[in-house]
Amino acid sequence: MPAFSVSNLDLSLLVGTVVLLVAVAAVRLSVRSGLPSLLLYLGIGVIIGEAGIAFNSAELTQVLGYSALVLILAEGGLTTSWDDIRGSVAPAAVLSTLGVVVSVVVVALAAHLILTVSWTVALLVGAVLASTDAAAVFSVLRRVPLPRRLTGLLEAEAGFNDAPVVILVVALASQASPASGSHAVWWQLLLMAIAELAGGAAVGVLIGYAGGHLMRRIGSGSSGLFSIGVVALTVLAYAASARLHMSGFLATYLSALVLGNMRLPHRAAVRGFAQALGWLAQIGLFVLLGLLVNPSELTAQIVPAIVIGLALLLVARPLSVMFSLTPFRVPWRDQAFLSWAGLRGGVPVVLATVPLTMGTPSARRLFDLVFVLVVIFTLVQAPALPWVARRLCVTDTDRALDLEVESTPLDELRAEVLQMTVGTTSMLHGVEVFELRLPPGANVTLIVRGDQGFVPSPQTTLRHGDRLLIVATAETRLAAEHRVRQVSKLGRLAGWNAPDDQRE
Repeated sequence: MPAFSVSNLDLSLLVGTVVLLVAVAAVRLSVRSGLPSLLLYLGIGVIIGEAGIAFNSAELTQVLGYSALVLILAEGGLTTSWDDIRGSVAPAAVLSTLGVVVSVVVVALAAHLILTVSWTVALLVGAVLASTDAAAVFSVLRRVPLPRRLTGLLEAEAGFNDAPVVILVVALASQASPASGSHAVWWQLLLMAIAELAGGAAVGVLIGYAGGHLMRRIGSGSSGLFSIGVVALTVLAYAASARLHMSGFLATYLSALVLGNMRLPHRAAVRGFAQALGWLAQIGLFVLLGLLVNPSELTAQIVPAIVIGLALLLVARPLSVMFSLTPFRVPWRDQAFLSWAGLRGGVPVVLATVPLTMGTPSARRLFDLVFVLVVIFTLVQAPALPWVARRLCVTDTDRALDLEVESTPLDELRAEVLQMTVGTTSMLHGVEVFELRLPPGANVTLIVRGDQGFVPSPQTTLRHGDRLLIVATAETRLAAEHRVRQVSKLGRLAGWNAPDDQRE
């Protein structure tokens, strides 16, 4: 094999940077079309492969895919607010375990009947398709104005469910492989899965908590170096947990979640760096997956993919949501939206490489099937999400958004900036600023009306469509948001005519 030379480097950098620039430009198309950017990146990979760049290493794809998932989960954890998902952790955990089992069984039944494969391979198909994709879910959440209860549940599920699904896929692929030797019985696999998940959770929380306190002491004054250190801790959590035969993906997400909510210095820079790495990981992962497929072999899987995908979308996902969330008294509208919002993406395609590397029968057919299914149903589900949310009346146009402002003085002052839009049905319309009665330490500092921004006075009257910037101390941030939401729902007499602790 010839050595990698400077000329090879030049060509690699040329192709790589062109792909990155095209991928960055494709984000605008993704936003306008409502499609997750993963489809555009997959298409770029397919086009590059058809142009003559050959790539067929499932082993390398799996390694790089796992690496990308670590960075994507790290971004998800570092950018997720614990206050947003606190009430969703228990239902999300059940949806990521019991819900996965329900989904696997239903999809396996469909795969066994349609593909005429053994029950073990059918269960493997169900397991590969059981995980929602963190990258796809997070990208959609940036566009759809959902209430906190739904965004928290979707974010927590996307962060949690990779871990049990990876364990299940590896176990079933090993069971289906004739070269794997003796096979464990189901209860042994269950105990192993519980032990791996519990161990991964413990390692992740420990590294996140201890690493966060360590970074406070030794962290550099440079936001760039500090960001590298924080992300390195999340990768350390994966590596340490994996070496101990625990769930590295769960350790990564939990360590990132702990670090992202410890009020560390340079928080905006850390999140910006994590998001940049997450985008880079997504681009590289999906382009690589696009390179791995052979388009001429995909047409034979279109019909099976559609039938199994319909079973997943219309039966498996709704049943898994119903069985998991009904005990938590989640409203039926929320359950219906969550059933539609279970986006599949790069994770199932990456997991479909596991049977390829383990010599599982029908592994190539499974990979092509999963690839086609992901493409078709992402095209169906993602653009329709805003419409589905509106039809089910689960949108929240008045939701406050945290604004990441890169400013050391804000960190030192423990101040936070919120943005809130006065929606078309909000009772904030007609309310004067002083009537908000924000808690001490919080104030409306800027109103953007149309294309004009101005500093309000206490007597300024709010109007539909106004965008408010609220600066608050870290201690009063939640109280300020809660107060504005109360007035938005109940009007200027909120707090006088209703209990102060009304739910959202």
